[in-house]
Amino acid sequence: MSIVYFTLVAALLYLFSDWVLQRVEVAVGRRFEHRSLIFFAILLTLALTSFSLLGNITGSA
Repeated sequence: MSIVYFTLVAALLYLFSDWVLQRVEVAVGRRFEHRSLIFFAILLTLALTSFSLLGNITGSA
């Protein structure tokens, strides 16, 4: 069952990371040159923290 939780969290993190990147670009007023690297950094940070927490909660660590 934990694989379902991890998959759902991954999909939500992908969507949330894209939303965060768009909000930051709107705040700055331009699109970033290395947009994919910034997206990756946001997604990686969120994934490492949330998957660690989810692993501890589900006992899959």
